[in-house]
Amino acid sequence: MNDHPAPGTASGTAFGRAVSGGVLPPLCAPLTEDGELDAASLERLCGFLLEAGVDGLFVNGSTGELAYHTDAFKLDALRVVRHVAGGSVPVLAGAVDMTTHRVIAQARAAQEAGADGVVATVPFYSPTHPGEMADHFRAVRAAVDLPLWAYDIPGNVQRKLPAAVAAELADDGVLAGLKDSSGDLEELRTLLDLTAAGGARERGFTVLTGSETMADTALALGADGIVPGLGNIDPHGYLALHRAARRGDLPAAAREQARLRRLYALTRVGDPARVGAYSSGIGAFKEALRRRGVIATATTPLPMRPLTDEERAEVGRHLAEAGLGPYRAA
Repeated sequence: MNDHPAPGTASGTAFGRAVSGGVLPPLCAPLTEDGELDAASLERLCGFLLEAGVDGLFVNGSTGELAYHTDAFKLDALRVVRHVAGGSVPVLAGAVDMTTHRVIAQARAAQEAGADGVVATVPFYSPTHPGEMADHFRAVRAAVDLPLWAYDIPGNVQRKLPAAVAAELADDGVLAGLKDSSGDLEELRTLLDLTAAGGARERGFTVLTGSETMADTALALGADGIVPGLGNIDPHGYLALHRAARRGDLPAAAREQARLRRLYALTRVGDPARVGAYSSGIGAFKEALRRRGVIATATTPLPMRPLTDEERAEVGRHLAEAGLGPYRAA
């Protein structure tokens, strides 16, 4: 770990400096056949990722089906992940809800359960002005003694966090970083420029891309790391991509990205006439993990429709083409 700043610095707490980049997979949420948390499978998944050498773990994000599970379920998952990590890497926890008060309640519970940082979106359902977005993050940060990460995912919350607002919050020490799942590379570049000019990047503000397929481009623009859902299945590939980018070998990073883009096609095995894109993607991730022997079942929560036998077989074909076989614990 790098040296940490003292509490009260712009990065929030000691952890703010510790997440300086790397690969932090957003964990899938393994379920039993009756839809309960499969703690044993989640422990194996964490072990698999930690053995690969990931730099952190993000629990209760979109890949972890955050909108589908109860608060109690999500806290149980966080406790499992925190126990397995054992302080070896930071654990970020999602706190995503429709209003500031509800997010604060989740963030406080996550802090009590041992999270090292909180990741929150802007409020959704009710329209939110950019100024109100800023007020939201300031209130959440004031309510918990943890670094706060903004989660910019307008496709899910119907609101884009403007780069200028995020940069202002970074300069004021409210945000320790941002996870960009917007797909807007122009705004990403703007945020990187603004936070560099204001000095927030030098003080530890970290930008992570949530894109599985454009990670090399985001890193080339200046992003610090990757939060890839596909990293559950192939963490070694994203670690290789990140290392190549960090040493300035952009052709090697592009080659690894091209391989991972081919593997990412497994998320599209679901027939769009029968199942939504999200269900197809999460179902494929879980089926891939099941086939690799990491989790016990590929169960997804209602109302997601499960993959058909033919679609599951197609996931297996993608794994075979990528040379990804069974996981054997060290």
